[in-house]
Formats: sequence, C-alpha cells, structure tokens
Amino acid sequence: MTIEMFLSSSDFRRHYWARNHLGWRHMDAAVPNAGHRALAALERRGKVSGVITQNVDMLHLKAGNRAVLELHGSYGRVRCLDCEHRVSRHRLAELLEPANAEFVSRIRGRGAIEVAPDADVVVEDTTDFAMLDCPDCGGILKPDIVYFGESVPKAVVQQGYSMVDDADAVLVLGSSLTVMSGLRFVRHARRTGKPIAIVNRGHTRGDDCATMKIDGSCSEVLTGWLESDRDEIVGVNHRPS
Repeated sequence: MTIEMFLSSSDFRRHYWARNHLGWRHMDAAVPNAGHRALAALERRGKVSGVITQNVDMLHLKAGNRAVLELHGSYGRVRCLDCEHRVSRHRLAELLEPANAEFVSRIRGRGAIEVAPDADVVVEDTTDFAMLDCPDCGGILKPDIVYFGESVPKAVVQQGYSMVDDADAVLVLGSSLTVMSGLRFVRHARRTGKPIAIVNRGHTRGDDCATMKIDGSCSEVLTGWLESDRDEIVGVNHRPS
C-alpha cells in the first residue's frame, strides 16, 4: 500500500489495519539468524561502530546491536500523523483486540489463513473491522514505517551520513542497494574516500564503489570473521559501519 492510498480513504486504512492486526505477530515472533547475532557480537567487540538498516523487522535490536539507525522505521511503533503521538504496536494490539473479537473469530473460523511476506494476513472482507484513532487528538494512526511514496525523514538521513563520517569503513550486508535510501550512504563513503566492502548474493548497484565484493552468504561471512577475530575486512585495519 502506498502512502497515497493509505491517506486517501478510511476504507484503505481499515483494510490495512485488519490485515496487519491478524498477521503482525508473525513478524514479531521472528528471531535473529546467525548473521544478526554475529554482527551484534562484532559491535560488542568494538569492531562495528553502528548499523544502518533498511529493514523494519527489529532483528538487529533483538540480536543485541545498540547503535542501530532504522532508515525505514519499525513495525514495532505506531505514530499519529497529526500530533506525532507514538504508541507501541503491542499496546495498539491490546486496544484493538477487544474491539475486534468478532472479526477475528469470523476470519479464524474459516480455517488456515495465508500470511503475506510483509506479515499481513491475506483477507478481502474487512468492512466489519473497527479501527482506532489517536487517543490524544483523534488523528490518523499509521505504522512508523516509510511507505512507498514517502521519503526518509531528513534528520534520519543526516544521522546516517554522520555515522558514515564517523566510521573508518563501510560494510554493506545483504542488500542489492536498489533503492537510493541505502545507496546514498555508499556513494557518500566513496566521495569521502572510505573503503567499502559489500557482501551480497548477486549484483548490487554499489558494486562500482566497492573496495571489496564478496558474492556469498552474510551469515557465513560474518560468523567466519567473528571466529577468526580479525580486524581486516577491506584490506586495512578498519572499524566497519
């Protein structure tokens, strides 16, 4: 759903929140993999100064990373578009559940439900779902996530640039860098002369900027680096970001 669709109609918003209410806990239940855990361990050892992620799944935080910049927001937060009031997704679920007990019972009574890759449940009839407005001002509540058609907030982008400036090198993990929100930091690192290592299966838009490119599994590379306890990842003694 684009931001234009979300804002254009209460029916679109009801459809989104109904699907999300039924499925968001699938994402909430996701656990970090070996790569996430290795990256967190590398931060604790002082070899990673920070993580800039395009993902909204909070897995880096779950793994133990602390210096995490969530470029596209987080599924775990909801904000009011009018007054900027924020509430956790868990708290919103607690409020939505009693208001939609019959809706949930009706959908689950049909048997197995399909969960889409974004963790929303695939369901068409959502007309009887009850939405909630901002408890402070009555405004529109929206997941604190950058939708298609939205821009990453300028303050977040600037924080990302500062993280790159403060690092000795940049390490790209598991991203094709298709969208500019991530690619801009790689290009900024190149302009400032910082080494860049990319670990990804297949081509990325940042390959021409890379000091080193590894076509492979992020989990395997990171756990191997952790086990070898080496500082050298891009040819010199650097602390990647």
